[in-house]
Amino acid sequence: MVDRRLAWVAGLVFVWGAAIFYNLIKLQIVHHQDYVQKARARQEHLIDIPAARGPILDRSGRPLALSLDTQSVTVDPLKLPDLKLNSSLLANQLHLDEAELYSRIQATFDSHRGFAWVKRDITPQEAQNLRGLNLDWIHIQTESHRHYPKGTLAAHVLGGVDFAEFGNAGIEKALDAELRGERSQARLLTDAHHRGIDQQLASEGRAGATITLTIDERLQFVAEREIAAAVEAHGAVSGSVVVMNPYDGQVLALASYPTYDPNEPPASVNDRGRENHATGVSFEPGSVFKVITLSAALETTSLGPESMINCHGGVLTLFTRTIHDSHGGMGIVHMWEVLAHSSNIGAIEIGLQVGREKMYEYVRRFGFGQKSGIPLPGEDKGRLRRLPLWGATSLASISMGQEISVTTLQLAQAASVVANGGLLVKPRLVLKAAGQTTAPAPPVRVIQPETSIKMRQMMEGVVLVGTGKGAKLEGYTAGGKTGSAQIYDYAGHHYTHTYNGSFMGFAPLTNPAVVVVVTLNGTHGQAGFGGAAAAPVFRAVATEALRILDVPKDLPEVQRATSTLSAKNEAIDDLAIADLGSKQPNILEDRQDDDDRPAAAAPVPATAKPAAPVPAQSAVPNFRGMTLRAVLSEAAARGLTIQPDGSGIARVQDPPAGTVLHAGERIRVQFAR
Repeated sequence: MVDRRLAWVAGLVFVWGAAIFYNLIKLQIVHHQDYVQKARARQEHLIDIPAARGPILDRSGRPLALSLDTQSVTVDPLKLPDLKLNSSLLANQLHLDEAELYSRIQATFDSHRGFAWVKRDITPQEAQNLRGLNLDWIHIQTESHRHYPKGTLAAHVLGGVDFAEFGNAGIEKALDAELRGERSQARLLTDAHHRGIDQQLASEGRAGATITLTIDERLQFVAEREIAAAVEAHGAVSGSVVVMNPYDGQVLALASYPTYDPNEPPASVNDRGRENHATGVSFEPGSVFKVITLSAALETTSLGPESMINCHGGVLTLFTRTIHDSHGGMGIVHMWEVLAHSSNIGAIEIGLQVGREKMYEYVRRFGFGQKSGIPLPGEDKGRLRRLPLWGATSLASISMGQEISVTTLQLAQAASVVANGGLLVKPRLVLKAAGQTTAPAPPVRVIQPETSIKMRQMMEGVVLVGTGKGAKLEGYTAGGKTGSAQIYDYAGHHYTHTYNGSFMGFAPLTNPAVVVVVTLNGTHGQAGFGGAAAAPVFRAVATEALRILDVPKDLPEVQRATSTLSAKNEAIDDLAIADLGSKQPNILEDRQDDDDRPAAAAPVPATAKPAAPVPAQSAVPNFRGMTLRAVLSEAAARGLTIQPDGSGIARVQDPPAGTVLHAGERIRVQFAR
């Protein structure tokens, strides 16, 4: 009997042991992975750790955008002991509206959600006060906050980020993936009460790349200051400035006004201050576009700077359309004078010789009607209709800058073609990314070097004797072109008396180091013309750019006379120019299509005698050390054309003494005291 009991006990023990062994096999081997996954789902949590967003620097390493660690407060409304009381406590500590905070937390509680933001980016003192309360339902977590230390500086270039630090404009958006990097993941082991026990790194991320821009902080400041002052002074709606290296396309400054502070949220959905007028808003360029017309003519026709162009006395009728040069007009003049004095009629005559097909080809070659490729979202490609869509007078319109729209950046790209010897270079905004220097795109030949030289010389005439006198620099030669395109009213089908005043230019003349383009949109009256409104901005920005770049001066500085005697002598010198019968015609403003007007014009007296004919070949005399009156007298006696600059005593001349002068060539003489 005892043996039977022992057998039963042994059998039960064996069965019990077998059952335990079976379950152990089932748990540890057969379903091991299933139970491990269930345990991990309950006890382990993967936490995303955002990578630090990369900084954005200017070309010299000065920070323009940084990510800083900040602290934010959250609560779990489902675990709050008393919503009303605790909302009041938090509102008092964090200086929030109590009713508004309670409403938000109550809404979260009602929707059965266990997470609610209380306040982001709290101060260190607020964080210390909350920790001192020692309440386990208050959670303070560290976040990354994007900060722009220079405020509004380069705002349209930098752009901004949203609440999750994703780029939403500018470089922040265009290079968001590089700047954001890759998130890390940590595996957190918790107990039954979800308290942390251990933490391990599950995957290693990558910090955001450092982006170095071509922008120079100092020059950007000057450009923004000057365009803001010009817009306010001339009652314009907006304005923009682009400063560019003509050889490699590096954008040294890109300013747009109105502006904004990227540290602050948008004022409204349609915040116009966030519109980038330099790249995202196109406009009819007006007379600045005559540079393209004349360049195409030098390339495709037999015309040259001294070729005679019939300006028809300032009135020209094409089909049923009559086009005017305001306040009378010029007759038959040199092509360089057409550019210097911005004759619409002369530009049309030149454009007609170029022809529709060639004009369209060269407009495209200069980069118009297509995006430049600059890494900024929302770039406008402008408007250039395909050739089959041109009307009967479209060639005439485009020759003087109508029926086409461009951006300020496109004008800078086109001006660089003339400045660098005829090559189209793509604008560059990123100098380095993640420590690697970005390579410029290969340049494309647009015009021949000889054409570039001729255009630079003619554009110098705009600054010295034409509509762009306000752009003249002290110590540097410069070339440029003004534009004052009337804004078209599409509803009324007519041109208004508001203007897009612009100036594009470069300096120094023989080896340009910088291109500067200025545009003011929506100016009024003569004070809003390109020569009056935009040219002075060019002068201020270009002067500062040449100083920052340490470009040697190529002219002696002209000392301003302060004595009455000096002022009287200057007046006599100016009168001598008129009395000697300079070949310069009356300087006329363009009205219907482009209202460029010079700051001052000395009309040629009706009794003035023409200069003696220039010999086929003549040796240039030495004018150095002579007064302006003496130089003009000597030149008139020899039948030479002088292009004077400054007043006082002749210091520099080009070509130098002894050079063989061919028919039609001018001698540039720089005077100083």
